Amino acid sequence: MSQHPLLQVNQLTGGYSLNRPVLHDIDFTLYPGEMVGLLGLNGAGKSTTIKHILGLMKPHQGEIKINNATYVESPEQYRAHYAFVPETPLIFDELTVEEHLQLSAMAYDLSKEDMERRLAWLLQEFNMKPKRNQLASHLSKGMRQKLMIMSAFLVEPKLYIIDEPFLGLDPLGIRSLLDLMVEKKKNGSSILMSSHILSTIEQYCDRFVILHHGNMIANGNLTDLQKQTGMSNARLEDIFFHLVKDEKKHE
Repeated sequence: MSQHPLLQVNQLTGGYSLNRPVLHDIDFTLYPGEMVGLLGLNGAGKSTTIKHILGLMKPHQGEIKINNATYVESPEQYRAHYAFVPETPLIFDELTVEEHLQLSAMAYDLSKEDMERRLAWLLQEFNMKPKRNQLASHLSKGMRQKLMIMSAFLVEPKLYIIDEPFLGLDPLGIRSLLDLMVEKKKNGSSILMSSHILSTIEQYCDRFVILHHGNMIANGNLTDLQKQTGMSNARLEDIFFHLVKDEKKHE
């Protein structure tokens, strides 16, 4: 694994109001070829952390770098290095599936040859070939989610930021996504994934960042978390519940 982190979140404090920050000194990194699970209960600060990483919110304190660039210094370079799969699909009802993917290709300056090759493969992988020319307004919830996933993986960035990707997906879609993430990780891409499905997160992620009430209460691989909690051989789900309950006692 490279010693140069792709994503650096350094002492991030932030939120919607300067007087009441949601996040407090969040600090973690992602390296090339690494998949990290961002975990927490509803309201823990996962979405707010992701919004700061995307450049949609300005930190109160701290700094975020992607491939050693900050959003303030170089917004175009910063954004070019990541693709985002949101929890709720953001699509244009008047565009077809293929037109959405063409739009993503244009935004990331893909060549026509690369776009067509990747498009054909993704349509096949996610069983969306029959929907290629269908308007997005006619897609089911699961198909809309597949469209978001295909748009992100079409451009093959250095960093994938994926928020609750399994919602609405059928079992074949989930398997295709997981296989695709494993492949991209092997090729050196980094993946930051937020999900409540802890059994899947444990199986596929290399490390875990656990947030609770805007604080980072754990950061490490499963062995690190087992040592931190004194729960040798425990599953991620049991460790997560232990940490959250333990923090709740001290509120």
